[in-house]
Amino acid sequence: MTGAQRSDARRNHARILAVAEQEVAARGAEASLEQIARTAGVGSATVRRHFPTRRALLEAVSHSRIDALSRRAAELTGAPDGRDALLRWLDEVVAYCATVRGLAVALSYAGPDADPVQGNTCAGALEEAGTPLLDRAVRDGAVRADIALADLITVIVGIVLAVEHRADAAAEADRLFRLTVAGLAPHA
Repeated sequence: MTGAQRSDARRNHARILAVAEQEVAARGAEASLEQIARTAGVGSATVRRHFPTRRALLEAVSHSRIDALSRRAAELTGAPDGRDALLRWLDEVVAYCATVRGLAVALSYAGPDADPVQGNTCAGALEEAGTPLLDRAVRDGAVRADIALADLITVIVGIVLAVEHRADAAAEADRLFRLTVAGLAPHA
């Protein structure tokens, strides 16, 4: 492959990703790959070459948001109250998922587009970022020891997907997440 071809491939990738971000923002996880290809000025095979599955495309679109949530988790690791830090971060994950169309699907673990080799890089990044917060809350005795961050992400995804078509999805997702928080406390 010549340098010009690689340069063209990089431009195509950037153009496809920019169009995909707009389409996912407008239409959510079901954004049409064919429409993305048309708008980007490439063939659908080119889109599939860069993003072989819908999940791969959604993860690429969600990458900067996941990075922001990961940075926020790192900022909260030094907070004085471990449970409060974990819940503040999880609140932000809920808010992001409820307001950014396609993010909840990118975080989901199952589905026909699941990549058995690479797994789910969005969820994996959040798990890695949030695990120190959860571990601290568990050490402080503020959260049950049998809870994994993957469980919490799954709960958030479920809540967000359940309310995504409601008029005020973000408020409803927040309210439902609050209902689950009581289940985080250790048994008396």
